[in-house]
Amino acid sequence: MTAKQAPSIIPENILVNKIYEIRGCKVMLDSDLAELYGVETRILNQAIKRNIERFPEDFMFQLSKEEWNSLISQIVTSKKGRGGIRKLPFAFTEHGVLMLSSVLNSQQAIQVNIQIVKIFTRLRQWLTENGELKYEIEDIKRKLNNQDKNIELVFSYLDQLMEKKIEPRKQIGYKPDDL
Repeated sequence: MTAKQAPSIIPENILVNKIYEIRGCKVMLDSDLAELYGVETRILNQAIKRNIERFPEDFMFQLSKEEWNSLISQIVTSKKGRGGIRKLPFAFTEHGVLMLSSVLNSQQAIQVNIQIVKIFTRLRQWLTENGELKYEIEDIKRKLNNQDKNIELVFSYLDQLMEKKIEPRKQIGYKPDDL
């Protein structure tokens, strides 16, 4: 790419599909970021190791084996073994992705970072705006749960009434036998 060429914009759906939720955080994996930046994962990780003080634990963390196995079952990844990953991947939070732009100083990295930050911002805004919706759904669930208990109680009372033997009442009033 020449200095005059601007990097192409990556479709938003591709970026969104590379954001995962791990440990309660929205994160992106080192291999996905390396692909988006146009570098090898090992080159990205080398740049990070040279600047490790810029990446505290709330910016970047390494996945555990269990987290990685769980993620593999959800996404399509390279085969294990030859050609697959040799080390557990790193996950970057929004702040970690921001910090990557200072470590990788290419035009493509800057443009991709801008796109990623905009998507993270929109996700955060959507979650904030729809937080009330979550509470309303929980309230509806609670009411339905209470309603189920009330319905059970009504049927329980009906069952008890059905089990009671009611003796026939004496007929009041005119009886044809009385004549």
